[in-house]
Amino acid sequence: MKWKEQILTLKAYQPGRTTDEVKKAYGLQDVVKLASNENPFGSSERVTKSIREYAESFAIYPDGYTTSLRQELASFLNVSEKQLIFGNGSDEIILMLSRAMLEPGKNTIMPTPSFPQYRHNAIVEGAEIREVELVNGAHDLDKMAQAIDENTAIVWLCSPNNPTGVHITDVQLRGFLDRVPEGVLVVLDEAYYEYVTASDYYDALEIIKEYKNVIVLRTFSKVYGLAAFRVGYGIADESLIAQLDPVREPFNVNSVGQVAAAAALSDQSFIEQCRTANKEGLEQFYAFCRENNLAFYPSEANFILINFNCDSNELFEYLMSKGYIVRSGAALGIPGTVRVTVGSKEQNEGVIEAMKSFLAETVKR
Repeated sequence: MKWKEQILTLKAYQPGRTTDEVKKAYGLQDVVKLASNENPFGSSERVTKSIREYAESFAIYPDGYTTSLRQELASFLNVSEKQLIFGNGSDEIILMLSRAMLEPGKNTIMPTPSFPQYRHNAIVEGAEIREVELVNGAHDLDKMAQAIDENTAIVWLCSPNNPTGVHITDVQLRGFLDRVPEGVLVVLDEAYYEYVTASDYYDALEIIKEYKNVIVLRTFSKVYGLAAFRVGYGIADESLIAQLDPVREPFNVNSVGQVAAAAALSDQSFIEQCRTANKEGLEQFYAFCRENNLAFYPSEANFILINFNCDSNELFEYLMSKGYIVRSGAALGIPGTVRVTVGSKEQNEGVIEAMKSFLAETVKR
């Protein structure tokens, strides 16, 4: 078989353990998953209603233009319908961009650690990868700008960054974009945008008006609570979207997902409730960290990265034994830490108690 040489040692994405697997492994009745940054409050009731009322034939292909959702989203964002592109999650749009622009002889610049699919897709396409280490959990935009040359095709920015939760400010972003050549695409990944409350956060819709080489990626998987449906989208100048669209697979957003996303979009009061609860949840973790002298990054997302200065996998396994699935920092490239999704008030209290137990047992050793 004539496989691309660069994929021979590439590993497939490894999803975390399911709640059923953990229940069986540890003999537990209840398990709380706080590993994948899903919305602990689910989705709007309007989504459930829309799905129950869905009456189209399952034998018919989805609307390939995503017409109804496109119209609703364009109106909500106050952009042209031609400025939008949809994907099977924003992951697929990352894949589209990589397929369209990356190849041997070109390079791509990204922060590290950050969302791993930037790197994964660049490897598949055979492009040179230039990773720039975070500084205090934040993008080092100065070094990222310095890394750009005549062969740079894409620069990836993740704000708030996964897994640190640190955001890019308006001043920082504009200062960086002013240094990027017009022929270099800047991807602004905003998967956690709806959770942001920082007053110095930029307005991405204003950014794309001023910088025609920027595309913004968002998703319905996080605060909207539709991870099971896999619906994401990109916003950019019409000319950029027109150039990218031929790479998109036909019928790439399923019919029920389109209906569910439109229903979710219509209930912004639910989103506001989730944002408020998330901020309160973060404060629970901040208090725990300060009380126990644990380093952490203040987060603008729905997760927090905490440094326990221990074996990440040991803590990961310990918390699973107590019924809480989190993300080990060893898997994220930040040993000694765990990333914890912000849950409900009760879920947060539970995992914090389990963390306290771990710390107490560690002291006794």
